[in-house]
Amino acid sequence: MGATIVGLAGTPAGATLATALALLAALLHAVFGALQKGRHDPLMSRGAIDAAYGLMAAPVALFVVPWPEPHMWPIFAAAWVIHTGYKLATLASYRRGAFTVVYPVMRGTGPLFAVIGAWLIFGEVFQPLQWVGVAVLLTGLYGLAAYNMVHVTVDRDRLVPALWLAVLTGLFVAAYTTFDAYGIRATADPFTFLAWFFMIDGVVFPILAARAWVRMENRPTLGPLTARGLIGGLVAFASFGSIMLATRLDQVGQAAILRETSTVFAALIGWLVLGESVGPRRLTLMGLIAAGAVIVEAAG
Repeated sequence: MGATIVGLAGTPAGATLATALALLAALLHAVFGALQKGRHDPLMSRGAIDAAYGLMAAPVALFVVPWPEPHMWPIFAAAWVIHTGYKLATLASYRRGAFTVVYPVMRGTGPLFAVIGAWLIFGEVFQPLQWVGVAVLLTGLYGLAAYNMVHVTVDRDRLVPALWLAVLTGLFVAAYTTFDAYGIRATADPFTFLAWFFMIDGVVFPILAARAWVRMENRPTLGPLTARGLIGGLVAFASFGSIMLATRLDQVGQAAILRETSTVFAALIGWLVLGESVGPRRLTLMGLIAAGAVIVEAAG
């Protein structure tokens, strides 16, 4: 399988597959974000999810895929640092601000800096019309955040720090998108990077969550939390794996832009599954997000 992905890289078929994988990652990332900001404290959810995907990845990393080359260990160490910072910033933002406000800011900050990072690291250059698409997408994302912010009625006193933390999270998104794309290209088998990354990344937050759970007065029951972790772990495999394979097959910046249609999928899930109202203004802003992604893809 790894050889097939490597063989498709840089081909028209690889570009088509990369587009499909990036859109799949967007859909799954919306589901993953909702799982973290659900009935449980975000740290509890994150700890359960990380434990699940770390344990599931371990036998694959140890016994199925080829072991990493020696030069990969510093890359894994750096990736772990970046992802740990990302998760800490995400948790802090979710705890202080409404999901509908902070999530578009996180996702809006990430792609712009990911495109810049892809230019610096991989020499990727966006065409002028693609930059128009980026501007349209960011207008929709930040417009959606501003619209939701106006209508927030709870925790407004914590909204400003939540937004700054969301911006910081977006910077971490850009950092891990570009660095992980570098990492998955640095090993002969892309599935080696994915399996070992998930195993290593799944170590710390289960420990932090367990320590917090012990200190809680009203501890969440482990059954539903474990179920959330298992579902989230599977979603994380598919979501992160899809976007990483997309960056291996085609342009990093283009895949990063397409993934940010996750905000549209998040709103559609809320409307179709949860019965939440969308309204014409939010629908227009989501249309801008989708239109920006289409422009970037069509002009690429």
